[in-house]
Amino acid sequence: MTGDARDLARLRTVADYQFGSGAGAALFPPDEDLEIKRTSTGRPQQVIAAGGRLVSHGTDGRFTLGLAGGRRLAAAFEPPAGRVVVGDESEPFVRDGRNVFAKFVDEVDPAVRPDDEVFVVHGSGELLGVGRAELSADAMTDFESGMAVKVRVGAGGE
Repeated sequence: MTGDARDLARLRTVADYQFGSGAGAALFPPDEDLEIKRTSTGRPQQVIAAGGRLVSHGTDGRFTLGLAGGRRLAAAFEPPAGRVVVGDESEPFVRDGRNVFAKFVDEVDPAVRPDDEVFVVHGSGELLGVGRAELSADAMTDFESGMAVKVRVGAGGE
């Protein structure tokens, strides 16, 4: 097993732990040629596919999603898993990389906790962006103010 293959096996395990069973195979299929960018010490830092950045691997051991990674997870998991759903009013703002505010959240995966990586989708299911949850799922649906998701990148920025 090559170094990249060993790293990808480890990264699949991390993805399954962070996002749920099946996430590792969805993000890093064994039959796909993926590029692993490394730090100067050799630690995997980013995983890139032909469609763009899938994830960045932080020093804390967690992944931050790229749009390509968000697309793969959205396709692999049945709603509402990992999703924060917004309506027409927020769609252009999130697509441009703006944050999601609680009063505009229509639905959310009930398992979402603060600091979880999530993908923001329109009610139609279209991916609008990826980012970090700032509130729990209950708070997102109950609050009338406050930031729900810190959007890292919007789908309009591709």
